[in-house]
Amino acid sequence: MGRHIARRDPRAHWVLLLLGLALLLAALTVDGLVTGLTGGSGGARADTSAGPAVPKEVVTGGPVLRLDQDRPVSRTMPDRTVALTFDDGPDPRWTPQVLDALRRHGARATFFVVGARVNEHPELVRRILAEGHEIGSHSFTHADLGSAPDWRRDLELSLTRKAVAGAVGREVTLLRPPFSSQPSALTGSEYAALSAAAGTGHVAVLADRDTKDWQRPGVPAIVKAATPERGRGAVVLMHDGGGDRAQTVAALDQLLPGLTRQGYRFTTVSEGIDAPASMVPAGTGSRLSGHALRWTQAGAGWLAGMMDLLLGVALVLGVARLVAQVVCAQVHVRRVRRPSRRRTPPTVTAPVSVIVPAYNEAANIAATVRSLMASDYPALEVIVVDDGSDDDTAGIVERLRLRGVRVVRQANAGKPAALNTGIRAARADLLVLVDGDTVFQPDTVHRLVQGFADPTVGAISGNTKVANRRRLLGRWQHLEYVIGFNLDRRMYDVLECMPTIPGAIGAFRREVLFAVGGVPSDTLAEDTDLTMKVLRAGWRVVYEEAAIAWTEAPSSLRQLWRQRYRWCYGTMQAMWKHRHALRERGAGGRLGRRGLPYLTVFQIVLPLTAPAVDVYAVYGLLFLPWSTLVLAWAGLLLLQALTAAYALRLDRERFGPLWSLPFQQLIYRQVMYLVVVQSVVTALVGNRLRWQRMVRTGEAAALVGTQGRAPF
Repeated sequence: MGRHIARRDPRAHWVLLLLGLALLLAALTVDGLVTGLTGGSGGARADTSAGPAVPKEVVTGGPVLRLDQDRPVSRTMPDRTVALTFDDGPDPRWTPQVLDALRRHGARATFFVVGARVNEHPELVRRILAEGHEIGSHSFTHADLGSAPDWRRDLELSLTRKAVAGAVGREVTLLRPPFSSQPSALTGSEYAALSAAAGTGHVAVLADRDTKDWQRPGVPAIVKAATPERGRGAVVLMHDGGGDRAQTVAALDQLLPGLTRQGYRFTTVSEGIDAPASMVPAGTGSRLSGHALRWTQAGAGWLAGMMDLLLGVALVLGVARLVAQVVCAQVHVRRVRRPSRRRTPPTVTAPVSVIVPAYNEAANIAATVRSLMASDYPALEVIVVDDGSDDDTAGIVERLRLRGVRVVRQANAGKPAALNTGIRAARADLLVLVDGDTVFQPDTVHRLVQGFADPTVGAISGNTKVANRRRLLGRWQHLEYVIGFNLDRRMYDVLECMPTIPGAIGAFRREVLFAVGGVPSDTLAEDTDLTMKVLRAGWRVVYEEAAIAWTEAPSSLRQLWRQRYRWCYGTMQAMWKHRHALRERGAGGRLGRRGLPYLTVFQIVLPLTAPAVDVYAVYGLLFLPWSTLVLAWAGLLLLQALTAAYALRLDRERFGPLWSLPFQQLIYRQVMYLVVVQSVVTALVGNRLRWQRMVRTGEAAALVGTQGRAPF
């Protein structure tokens, strides 16, 4: 209502937010790829019908393949020469045990490493080389190269080269494709992938003997599968990562001495075929890229861990909040609906002045005033303070010619000024402050002021309900009012830390308002600011669930944004203004140590983290089983539905709007947390948010004469 000069709302943060969320999704994707690794020679297989036919000389040839020439060239191990090869490492548990076994028996081998695991354990790669072994590539994420698109295949090989270069300063040229075995099992698509990899300098290494140790068939079976026939040489496929490799380690302690006694030697693939060293020095660019890749992967893992922690904390806080709300609601219900028989408070019948600040409220003002004058309260006056309206708001009230209704006109100065004008003009000691778009039931005023029978009560909050709930947006706000606002108010009442009496319906002692200096005008949430001032002055603030007021909620997302933007920004202003309540005693201390932390966590901090949680949900769609996601989402939705049903039952509302709850979580929730983001940024950059008035449609006025029935 009041006119404030303000700079334009900041907008650059939306670009930064989108970039941040995109980076978070990219980091989570990296972590999802590298932590979801499988192992073994089984599992994924390429389509055997895809790709070119595998040449006969490849199918019947040796396991070492050069495919960068006109015709494939294959090599085999000489007689009594075994090239032990280990896939899927390095693994922090099993790779050291494999290396220890090789060292005990004086054997050398070739390790086909997964690039992502190289980044996690570069010290193991350095140990492999230091002990005379050879390193080859097994892709970066153990991807099926035969079925991967060209860009993914090239990226897998390039990243693995960079990872090894960053760890040991050399680049690999040998390649063992994941899920491969012997040349005779090579498919057309796998052969095409190996041919393409040859163009980037890779030499393919398959196997003569596949031990299938990833299946853990038993130590004797592994030893038998690894033993060449009749003194021939062989490339033997084993694993040092991807699962439990205890049987593999035990098999080595039997295989190595047994074959050594038969005259076998154990060497690397390159030495076995009398080829030059397969690893070449890495350039500076490759080494730097490798370091950057390792840091990126580590950062992605850290972010994923932080997201897991954030979700865990949010879940615990959400459940704790729900438990607190339910327990406090039960206490409040017992206190209010089943009062002690030993002490019946006297009925309050003292005169009441109702103050209605109005600025361009022509759509609803007549209905508001009529509903007030239809009250069954015996001594009531209504003061309408016209705050410089230009739509004949004051004239409408004057033409009603209702006894007990006064109109006070003033130049536009804002809602707080209008309220203070009404307070000064009021004759009664009990004051009810009402918005100009609010409709009361006949018993609302009576029920609202009964709490003043307790001399320690300085202010009372009523129960605000959404009038225009026929449309989806109105239903969402109706659920929010019942679940969030009113359920919270019951908890605040029990904990004696009520931070807000809504502007739509609140009652105050006149002496309290004068003692705190009237309605403050230095924040945009004057109702929250005023309530906090009352608490800090030592008065109790309570909630009266039976005092019902119907208000017109925003009917469009644009109007909703403006309203909640002002509410959130103003609430943060009030919280900062009253931060010193943390050190106070009595009612002020309860506000500072109960109410303010609750508002900070559940209305600011958690909503600020909500965009990251949504990104995590997208990550889940990509990397988690859909059945798990569906069960998790259904479980959370069921919990919310039960909470909503409980809140609706407490408020004696119908359960019909519950059907819209899933859509509220998918759309409305996002609008609410983006409002918090905008408000926090506005506060941080020091902008002064101007008052943005909501355009009324008059839907609250339609309630006059319904006698409190819900508007369905």
